[in-house]
Amino acid sequence: MGGCAWSSLPGSTSDGGAGGDARIGLAGDVMLGRGVDERHADRRPESVWGTLLPDLRRLDGTLANLECCISERGTRWPGKGYYFRTGGWALPALDVAGIGAVSLANNHTLDFGPSALRDTLAGLERTGIGSSGAGTDRRAALEPAIIDVGEVSVAILALTDRMPAFAAGPRRPGTARMGLGERSWRARRLVRDVLRRPAVDRADLVVASLHWGPNWTLVKHPARRAFGRWLVDAGVDVVHGHSAHVPHGIEVYEGAPILYDCGDLVDDYLVKEGLHNDRSFLFELVVEAGSVVAVRLHPVEIRRSTAHRATGDVARWLFERMRTLSSRFDTAVRVESGTGALRVSVTEG
Repeated sequence: MGGCAWSSLPGSTSDGGAGGDARIGLAGDVMLGRGVDERHADRRPESVWGTLLPDLRRLDGTLANLECCISERGTRWPGKGYYFRTGGWALPALDVAGIGAVSLANNHTLDFGPSALRDTLAGLERTGIGSSGAGTDRRAALEPAIIDVGEVSVAILALTDRMPAFAAGPRRPGTARMGLGERSWRARRLVRDVLRRPAVDRADLVVASLHWGPNWTLVKHPARRAFGRWLVDAGVDVVHGHSAHVPHGIEVYEGAPILYDCGDLVDDYLVKEGLHNDRSFLFELVVEAGSVVAVRLHPVEIRRSTAHRATGDVARWLFERMRTLSSRFDTAVRVESGTGALRVSVTEG
């Protein structure tokens, strides 16, 4: 698996709670369809990661939002403006970068219907990549992924408030779709239920991966921010947000990092003037003795549908943008000596 130590644990064999060390990557949208597919389908799997590949491979594993289906079957969902799917090359591409788990709770997983979703699920399972947030029925869609990364066991619950028509039903394939706001009582009941499950309770870290809110914004709605804080109060250790296509500021709330939006790691989108949606970060959770002590931010630039490590003026622009956005939450962001990455301290020491 690209040299990274991820493994799916359907029944959770981890003892949990013992703690351990790990470097866990969090990425926003990974969209491998359309122009990305055209550029990289006939190349080596690692080509899509460009100069970012060494940063990805230094991690013990990465969790990302897979913003497309992986299938050559199916028909377009009626009435959508954009359709994203990619071919089988995407599976070794994810694997070689150490992307060991993906969220499927988003507004493109069913772009080509249930058969393409089934192909995506089967391909990920075959490759050994965990997933959460979509399934063959509602129960499967809401099932958390329980995985090991490095010395740390991680439970991942993926949810979305996008695309109501994609919501899974009792006998219908789809996504774990529901409201994700301050008054979202259904989501709160679900999260409480998931956190009580023995396999989740035994995990060292619980990550809530949320595809929430509209595109092209720099701040989440206050109701969504309230839900993010409630998740921490309920027992979630890390909030991993995505959807806006641009990174948002980081809040450290009650000792837990809330990444309201991680932007995009790779795509083929037009660049919006002023937003620079071609610039983002690969976020790294620094885990020591089973707890997140810091978040490192490695600057990323998308060029010609390929992810690259950002340098020079682009990296400086990203650093200043994140400092500004995180200052809304009184979060201190500094440049880490030795690595050149940004660092947000979560706990003392």
